[in-house]
Amino acid sequence: DQEMKKSIYPILEFDEDRKSIINPEELIEKMDVPEHCVICFFAEVIQWLIEEKGAKFLANSKSEIGYHPLYEIDYLGKRLAFFHPGIGAPLAASLLEEAIARGCQKFIAVGGCGVLDKNIAVGHLLLPVSALRDEGMSYHYLPPSREVEADPIALAAIEGVLQERGVEYLKTKTWTTDAIYRETEAKAKAYLNEGCLAVEMETAAFYAVAKFRDVRLGQILYGGDAVIPNEWDGRVWTSRTDIRRDLFWLAAEAVFKI
Repeated sequence: DQEMKKSIYPILEFDEDRKSIINPEELIEKMDVPEHCVICFFAEVIQWLIEEKGAKFLANSKSEIGYHPLYEIDYLGKRLAFFHPGIGAPLAASLLEEAIARGCQKFIAVGGCGVLDKNIAVGHLLLPVSALRDEGMSYHYLPPSREVEADPIALAAIEGVLQERGVEYLKTKTWTTDAIYRETEAKAKAYLNEGCLAVEMETAAFYAVAKFRDVRLGQILYGGDAVIPNEWDGRVWTSRTDIRRDLFWLAAEAVFKI
């Protein structure tokens, strides 16, 4: 047995023991699933893939809010898995854990984010090179640190596809937070000054789980609501279906390059 380092703050008491009381590989049956997987936050895109593209159901994860299906389609002559990760780091990272346990190994996540700079247009793509760890999940997978870095191979795969397609993007840090109603003026200003153009709820956790489980994972964000002190603007970003479908296919191309 190894001693866990004590701290004033429990969130900083990282335990290096890789064995947990509950382990996903003991609960989740490994099965014939695609190696490549898109984590898609856009519920209407997933519904469209089921109804219009004949997506095949593979397996269900289950929580108290219901079932969380894993699907498969054929794309570019290859097998591609995809699933909706829910909202927030704990659920999203846990569903990532279960997809890994089933056998998926390479991931691109695609979703929207708030932007801290109002000059970033709705739909502009942001690639998080690192995530500020202002959430709780990542601290159970990696020792405490201010940021967690993106996987360089996954990042390069995304950049390659976007450059081939002539799609503009910005590389940035992102601020991962648990509390959408506690994004204060002081924090927004401070983290923008630190290099964060985006704010969202999952990236730090995704990057941490991927490092811990030794899988490849990258993320594409697109600019949504402007989280600017004294002038919040929702900007109707959730209704932009064309952007969201295109992003799914860009993520699919990128994940095949990993």
